[in-house]
Amino acid sequence: MSEVVVLLDVAAKVLLLLSIVRVGLDPTWGNLEGKAPIARAVTYPLLAFAIPLVWLVRRHQGAYPWTADLLITLVCFNDVLGNRLDLYDAIVWFDDASHFFATGQLSAAAVLLTLHRGTFGQVLERAVAVGMTIALAWEVFEYFSFVTTSSELQWAYRDTIGDLTLGWLGSVAAAAVIAAYWHFTESPPGASREAVRGERSGTAY
Repeated sequence: MSEVVVLLDVAAKVLLLLSIVRVGLDPTWGNLEGKAPIARAVTYPLLAFAIPLVWLVRRHQGAYPWTADLLITLVCFNDVLGNRLDLYDAIVWFDDASHFFATGQLSAAAVLLTLHRGTFGQVLERAVAVGMTIALAWEVFEYFSFVTTSSELQWAYRDTIGDLTLGWLGSVAAAAVIAAYWHFTESPPGASREAVRGERSGTAY
């Protein structure tokens, strides 16, 4: 399982970089004309390589957080891929699904990076706080980047409310999944402190 996560993360990063280069050369290739292609081309690599850069600069000890890194990278790659395949226009519900899963993935990554264990309430609080902040930031980015100059402006308010709601639901879902996973993988009552420490230090995946 761990090797699969590593391979997926590396592959997603390579494909993202290749796609970004292609979009930079020709925004129409990615169907991103009028959708802030340059901003995406700059922002997505920064996000996808944020954890590796921080890890390198701060020289963290312990296992590398591959799962969190993969979740963030997939958000960027999936958006580029979705636009390249024109799924946002071809499939009615694809944009809604993207807001739900992308916010959930980023919320999950934040929880995995900042908590080792916690109750459902603690995980939910962290996930929703991060998720809603990200969802709001994305809506502001969309509004000022291209919504104000597109035909979407007339229903932008309704769309924004729907996107924020889906982002909130994605964060809650992410919190539920992580809390459930931690609950069912807790060390048994008789486990030694050393075993618990070893489990916590190995939360890279």
